[in-house]
Amino acid sequence: MANTQGPQGNYDPAGSTQMFRAFVDEAAPQQAQQQQTSSGPRIGLIVGVVVAVVVVAAIAWLALK
Repeated sequence: MANTQGPQGNYDPAGSTQMFRAFVDEAAPQQAQQQQTSSGPRIGLIVGVVVAVVVVAAIAWLALK
């Protein structure tokens, strides 16, 4: 029976390193683009939370008045 677990004897770890570097280099511009576009929803979330707190405070103030 042949051993099909993986390459034996002629495994080149530099090939894996080169593929990993290519993957990282390819993913870097996408991460920068995602960071720039993610600030919009974050600002909207902050504004939404502030508005919700103001509305709850106004309702509590009217209820206790």
